[in-house]
Amino acid sequence: MSKFLIVGLGNIGIEYAGTRHNIGFDVADALAVKHSVPFRSDRLADLAELKYRGKQLIIIKPTTYMNLSGKAVKYWLDKEKIAPSNMIVIVDELAIPLSKLRLRISGSDGGHNGLRSIQAVIGTDQYPRLRFGIGNNYPKGMQAEYVLGKWFKEEIPVVMQKIHKSVEVIESIVHIGIERTMNEVNKLEFPL
Repeated sequence: MSKFLIVGLGNIGIEYAGTRHNIGFDVADALAVKHSVPFRSDRLADLAELKYRGKQLIIIKPTTYMNLSGKAVKYWLDKEKIAPSNMIVIVDELAIPLSKLRLRISGSDGGHNGLRSIQAVIGTDQYPRLRFGIGNNYPKGMQAEYVLGKWFKEEIPVVMQKIHKSVEVIESIVHIGIERTMNEVNKLEFPL
């Protein structure tokens, strides 16, 4: 049975819950809820497992904090003997508007500390990532506050819609492959 490692990036701790930087955790949670599987504490991550269309999905939310995400990712790739090409990392992305999701097979870290850590530790940028656009609606010099801040009230409806779609995107990658899924996802525009 082929396996996929689904990695939702975020920071542990109640103060980070519901922030833009934790959208990876929120998508991982939504996937687990949809399939009625609980998370449990495990080595370097909270972990949930499910079977979907004959494939095994191992969902992790690293408990290492964002800047050390690579440590958890490498541990679970090695433990479960999963190739980076069968990993999907869900990450917040400032350079993409809130109205968009962007699916890529590989690429640079784009200045994202979580992706930078993963690439440094596993030694490759050849792994799929779902970039969840958070926009860049912040005053000069306030990037960290914006990324670590909570969603604005008016953003919540589109965020919820995109979380739901992100779960479908993960299922689609597992079912029909990333190329076909990419063609569909990258042209989507969510009304704000």
